This record gives sequence, structure tokens and C-alpha cells, in this order.
Amino acid sequence: MISKIAVFEATGTDPHYNIATEKYLLQHVEKNQCILYLWQNKNTVVIGRNQNAWAECRTTLLEEEGGKLARRLSGGGAVFHDLGNLNFTFLMCDEDYDLDRQFEVIRVACQNIGIPVEKSGRNDLLADGKKFSGNAFYHSQGHAYHHGTLLVNADMDKLSRYLTPPKAKLEAKGVSSVRSRVTNLKDLCPELTIPMLREQMRQAFETVYGLSSETISLSGDAIAEIEKSKLELSDWQWCYGPRLPFSFTCEERFSWGSITLQLQVEGGYITTANVYSDAMEWDLAETVSDALTGCRFTTLDMQKVLKSMMQNTPACKDICQMLEKQEL
Repeated sequence: MISKIAVFEATGTDPHYNIATEKYLLQHVEKNQCILYLWQNKNTVVIGRNQNAWAECRTTLLEEEGGKLARRLSGGGAVFHDLGNLNFTFLMCDEDYDLDRQFEVIRVACQNIGIPVEKSGRNDLLADGKKFSGNAFYHSQGHAYHHGTLLVNADMDKLSRYLTPPKAKLEAKGVSSVRSRVTNLKDLCPELTIPMLREQMRQAFETVYGLSSETISLSGDAIAEIEKSKLELSDWQWCYGPRLPFSFTCEERFSWGSITLQLQVEGGYITTANVYSDAMEWDLAETVSDALTGCRFTTLDMQKVLKSMMQNTPACKDICQMLEKQEL
């Protein structure tokens, strides 16, 4: 039974550090305690534990515009975070996990700013019939969390551009996101700001649980543990390398002939590169295959190895441009 509640508000906007902080709070939440963690990420796409980054996000575009990709511990779909979005996490022991009560905190917070909300299915909250909060859940070693987004004034243009799947034919196992119509709460309450919503969430937390909240501060040892976890959660292999293999296919015709790439990818690296071409250069397909096999599956890495082995020939330039068009 919850007998004490606490709030921790992150001050930084680095997604990998914030997710590492979430992991730390999960591992150290006390018995009969519920923690409300409020945090923000700057220009980030966060994917679920079992998702394929390239199937969910235009990763190259995100990186070119200074954004970051992060993979969380929980399942669920891909979400966009910017400073117009407030993230929340409820953390507690398994025996105190109460999804209805946790959702009630959000409902009360929104009600207090004059926005009625409703739950849709298991994962989403709607305002005016549109999604403003996507939620996901995680349980580990007797502890659990429920976290999600609260769209206040998010950049909907970036959300749409980053979360649009790539044009290329990419066949992947794993969990795919379900796209929904979304809205900002500010559209329904023009005076709403992130600080206002933070305060409403704290007040609603206290109201629903009938307790006064403490404010959490982190010790030096805690920060050191979070920094160590951040290194693991920001590692390319964790963020981009899905555990399940997938295949990628693209093709195009040029003045020198046509080419088809059929790539098998595991752990974010190309394990097999089947290349087909009717080009007059008899060794073109073999050269491209040798270059791509073992390469990391990113547009920049593939272009780099092709240019290295093909000396930036006309065919090389065309193949690189074809890869850029796929919006990986």
C-alpha cells in the first residue's frame, strides 16, 4: 500500500541521461513508495524496446537536424519528444502498481486546467478525440513503471517528418507503431505552459494519493551510477541494432544500367548483400556486395565504404544518391 510519494524533476534534456535516470529510480524505489518523475528531451525520437529504428523513423534526417534516437526499456511504439512535450513516469513496487490510479493523476491534472480527457484502449489518452498522451509499461525484478508523453506545444511538423516510415521496402519483425491523430493540449488551453502542467501534475499526484509529496535529490553515487547506465543506453548497438534480423530492398535504373540491392541486416550490420545489375561492368555487383557486407546499416556508412572501394565513379555516385533517397 502506498504510504509515501515523491517527485523528481529532471533539469537536463539529454534523452539517454534521462532514460538512465528513469532506470535508476526504478531500481531504487522503496517499498510502499510511488515516485513521479517529470522530464523532457530535446529533439528526440524514442522507440520501444522491440522496435526497428529504420522502420519507425527517418534516422538520417533526425541526425542531420541535430536530433537523437533513443531506445527505452519498455515496449510500445515510437514517440517524438521536444521541449513542447512533458514526459512523466510513475515508479513503484509491483504490489503497488495501479494503472487506473496512475491514469487518474493525469485526468485530474488535465481537468484542473479545463481539459476533459478519456482513455483509449490500454495505451492512449485523448482530448477532443485526438491523442495527446501515449503510454508504455515495464516490470523488472519486483519493480514497475508506467510512463508516457504529454503533448503541450510539440512541433507537429517534426513529429510528422521524423515518424514517417522510410520509402524503401523494409521487411522487419518486431513491434510496429500504430499512427494516430494527435493534438497539443495548448490548442485546447492556449494559456497552458510546461511549468503550469508540471505543477498541475504534482498537485494531482498529491490529490489522487491523498499524501504530501517529497522532493527527491540525487547523491554523488547516484549520479555516477546514472552516468554509467547512460553509456550503455546511448551505445549505437543498443539504440539502432535491433535484435531481430530484417531485410532491405531498393532498386533503380541509371544510364549505365539497373541495380537492385537486397540486404539482410542483423544487430544493425549488413550480414548479406545480394546485388543484381545489368551493367556492362561485369564486376560491379560483386564490388558493391563486398563493400556493403559487414557495413553498419546507415546511409553515411554505406556511402563511405562504396566510395572507398569504387573510387567515387559515376556508378558509385548514382548508387549513393539512390541510398539517400530511401530516407533511412
